[in-house]
Amino acid sequence: MSMASITVKSTYSLDVESVRALENMARRWGVSKSEALRRAIRAVGRDPGASEGLAALDALQQSLGLDPRAAARWEKEARAERKTSAIRREPR
Repeated sequence: MSMASITVKSTYSLDVESVRALENMARRWGVSKSEALRRAIRAVGRDPGASEGLAALDALQQSLGLDPRAAARWEKEARAERKTSAIRREPR
């Protein structure tokens, strides 16, 4: 059984670039724009440097043309590579 969370309706003005970024986050995460905004706010609240790190990661992914499908494919290939090259050690 979960408790209902209290929400407060608010109105904010965002520039077009911020709205697009919010829409992209929500789409990537499969959540509403409100939930994406809540997650981003909580992440920065926990770690003020997080937004800089995330921005750097986003910039890196964009420079590589790493869309979600390409990222998933890379992850699968990297895992397979690690698995085949892992050295198994005998217990002593």
